[in-house]
Amino acid sequence: MIKVNIQSSILIDEGIKIYFDPLKIEKKYDADYIFITHSHYDHFSKEDILNIKNDNTVIIVPYDIYNLCLDMGFNDKRIVKVKPYEEYDLGVFKFKTVYAYNINKSFHPKENNWVGYVLDLFGKHYYIAGDTDLIEENLSSLNDIDYAFVPIGGTYTMGALEASQFVNLFKPKTVIPIHYGMVVGDEKDLNIFVQNISDRVRVEVLI
Repeated sequence: MIKVNIQSSILIDEGIKIYFDPLKIEKKYDADYIFITHSHYDHFSKEDILNIKNDNTVIIVPYDIYNLCLDMGFNDKRIVKVKPYEEYDLGVFKFKTVYAYNINKSFHPKENNWVGYVLDLFGKHYYIAGDTDLIEENLSSLNDIDYAFVPIGGTYTMGALEASQFVNLFKPKTVIPIHYGMVVGDEKDLNIFVQNISDRVRVEVLI
């Protein structure tokens, strides 16, 4: 089961509950894993993390968020610090990281080492792009993607047309547009994105 709550707040539930950038979530305390792409308020929401965290939750974060996780009560052994282009094995599943940054704007600098994630979960591959522009160096890591979650809102990330061009380069089986409708991006952007996606890629709209 896949759910997109708002912005880039994603839940993948395949017997284990894996949250990405949780936002505007009621108290559940049911997270097995929480992945954070970067430290902006709409991706690293302390309130929402605490709403889903329990004593066994593992949180996966870029290095600059590590101390904030300790302050929130996470045990050091349940914090996984990540940087781009590394591979990790959590036992239950594996994942690797890719870059997430802006090319021609300053909101997400490359030197921050913020990330997108590629999960290998029970035989399926999930790509969560994070806040990024079209980064060609990531393409070699995006092979055989079953589900891709790609921002389309523009201003802070790829716009709808650029996002469709990016998706058409690596051709996931299914693409799910995210990061629109809250701060920037609207139904017009969604329509541009959908209209420009290759016929070889299925679009699933969950926001």
